[in-house]
Amino acid sequence: MKVIITVVGKDTVGIIAKVCTYLANNRVNILDISQTIVQGYFNMMMIADMSDSAKPFEELAGDLEQVGEEIGVKIKCQREEIFTKMHRI
Repeated sequence: MKVIITVVGKDTVGIIAKVCTYLANNRVNILDISQTIVQGYFNMMMIADMSDSAKPFEELAGDLEQVGEEIGVKIKCQREEIFTKMHRI
């Protein structure tokens, strides 16, 4: 199952490391990643495969939101099929 993970917020040290460490610890494979920093604001989008994840989607998404709160960014995780349908219109 593929998911889309977005991370947005003020740039600080360790954002990518914290998010990627969480994903690796839960056996979520990052398939594609793009990140930019514009005038001090961090923006990252990932496509990840959670087929082998130790946690169900809902728990993973909730945990990622908590990770975001800890580091001062907003993290959203959506199932790929929902993301695709929302952005097709």
